[in-house]
Amino acid sequence: MSPRGALPTLVPASATIRSTVTRRNFFAPVLLVLSLLLTAGCATTPPDRLPPPSEAEIAALAREIQALGPGIDPAEAVRAARVSIEYPRRLALTYQITDPPYIHNIKVNQGLKPRGLCYQWADDLEARLRQEGFATLSLHRAIANSENPLRIEHSTVIVSAPGDGMYQGLVLDPWRNGGVLYWGPVTQDHKYPWLPRQEVFARKYQKQQRAAR
Repeated sequence: MSPRGALPTLVPASATIRSTVTRRNFFAPVLLVLSLLLTAGCATTPPDRLPPPSEAEIAALAREIQALGPGIDPAEAVRAARVSIEYPRRLALTYQITDPPYIHNIKVNQGLKPRGLCYQWADDLEARLRQEGFATLSLHRAIANSENPLRIEHSTVIVSAPGDGMYQGLVLDPWRNGGVLYWGPVTQDHKYPWLPRQEVFARKYQKQQRAAR
């Protein structure tokens, strides 16, 4: 408490700013983790307790794949659907999924889980689909949120008819539901603004080149 009549001690504005920035830098990671916990959900069903995919679910995806083009072999559509739905369940066991996707990402980055970032789901699913040697289906890779600093970058596999671009295809995304496949038309997946992966890579390379000058 200052003596009566004494002039108050003035704190430089720069010190106040530094203090505010320090507090913000300290609390930002905490607030981010709390927001992820709130938005990601309270619990995730362990993959070994999930009910097995039904034949009706596989048949529904197979119909959507076959509807992508008149030249698609119905047998290939069924094989693609079965792999896309069943294989991510096996990956969920391999990745040791016990948390919602964002929390699992944090654990992978901390070395607490072996694998399971979105691009790893996409890499492994794409590799498994390519083992089928499809003659009447094409596979694409896409990335979302690469230009949005407020959201994490996301990767997926897309299946289309031969000769079609990715925007005419179906998203096959095992990451967002922890091994339970999300699938649907690219143009109707409003949660993620998908771009061709090579286009995103080219943009990043150009930025690196400009930054290096």
